[in-house]
Amino acid sequence: MTGGLPRTVVVGGGLAGITAALALADRGGQVTLVETRPRLGGLAFSFRRDSPAGELTVDNGQHVYLRCCTAYRGFLQRIGATSLAPLQRRLDVPVLDAARGRLGRLRRTALPVPLHLAASLARYPHLSPGERASAARATLALRGLDPADPALDGRDFGSWLRARGQTDRAIEALWDLIGVATLNARAGDVSLALAAMVFRTGLLTEPGAADIGVPRVPLGDLHDTRARAALGRAGVTTLLATRVRALRRDPAGGWRLAVSARGAAGAASRELTAGAVVLAVPHDAAHGLLPDGALPDPDRLLRIGTAPILNVHVVYDRKVLPRPFLAALGSPVQWVFDRTDASGLATPGQYLALSQSAAGEEIQQPADVLRKRYLPELARLLPRAAGARVIDFFVTRERAATFAPAPGVGQLRPGPVTRAPGLYLAGAYTATGWPATMEGAVRSGHAAARAVAAGARTSHELFEESA
Repeated sequence: MTGGLPRTVVVGGGLAGITAALALADRGGQVTLVETRPRLGGLAFSFRRDSPAGELTVDNGQHVYLRCCTAYRGFLQRIGATSLAPLQRRLDVPVLDAARGRLGRLRRTALPVPLHLAASLARYPHLSPGERASAARATLALRGLDPADPALDGRDFGSWLRARGQTDRAIEALWDLIGVATLNARAGDVSLALAAMVFRTGLLTEPGAADIGVPRVPLGDLHDTRARAALGRAGVTTLLATRVRALRRDPAGGWRLAVSARGAAGAASRELTAGAVVLAVPHDAAHGLLPDGALPDPDRLLRIGTAPILNVHVVYDRKVLPRPFLAALGSPVQWVFDRTDASGLATPGQYLALSQSAAGEEIQQPADVLRKRYLPELARLLPRAAGARVIDFFVTRERAATFAPAPGVGQLRPGPVTRAPGLYLAGAYTATGWPATMEGAVRSGHAAARAVAAGARTSHELFEESA
């Protein structure tokens, strides 16, 4: 033991694993982080692309966070990257109705909750006066919901909205505008408990809770380069391109992990030993590594569904989007972000990334089909795009980007502690109370680190009692 903590191996170098490793190292623990890929960041990463526009640094998907994401903000601070992902001074979301060509805005004032959104909702042009009034009443009704109530987990958000007078248009133009981006599912497919948590936290806690933060650098600069440097400074040993094949209890106590590392000379196998192990891998991968008896019903992990996210990337020869981002209604396009500076685009022009959540119908479609679908839509939404030349077009796909926030998912999500002594779980799919977001992943890492520390204290107390 070091610093009162067991030697710990963290399996998985996404945000959950990085957070757990840093938190344990900060407590004085000796930590090894093992990641299958040759880089850190999990599903929030960057890669290089040789493009007709020059070499680009491409994020696999557009990731943002909110001011209420206190754990992720703490993560940025911990790795020295707060200034690289600035928050809006105040929430301001431009929303364009493609059919009418009308731009509206969702923005807040400095007034206390819930008055901070009242003026914006009263002027929101994409709803009728009656729909605005009904939406205000539904927003206030959310205050009466307890996201921790198990009964809410089994109900769907769409039915709850319709029972409170929300029309199809109101759900599309307001509730799904926010919910699809944060939950990766439409209201009818979302657990009421998770929806209540998202909307209560973002809209009904503090005036600035929903202010949006957008990285101004590639995700790899944050979640790989900066994170790896922070791990190094903390004394964490990071093993990249290394896969954990199996883990088993050591008869002498602790755990043994069979790992294989890929290098220039091929794969090399060896064994790691640890007093504690944190599995910070996706739920299906965790299921494959769990020893017998670690969870009372391990197959429940396999009943947690997944949801895809599609990202469409377009490089134009000129600037076509005059703002940092835009949300769209009445169009296949959901959200459009300007990633010109972050990508390192050297030639004159603009690089746009379209973030398409809940993309089950499109995730398998070939790029040429998506090109024919989205380029005309961008020309319809952005008049300057109609006369611009497309320098590059490509797509990135995450078929299992998040866990599906379906009704009943809450009862399937495990906590960080397993029945196997010294074995813990982390990942956005665990019982954080949050949907599958960067915030949820970071929170799970902290929860796992606390569980390791609590387990160490318990073991020490039992040793003292037996002595």
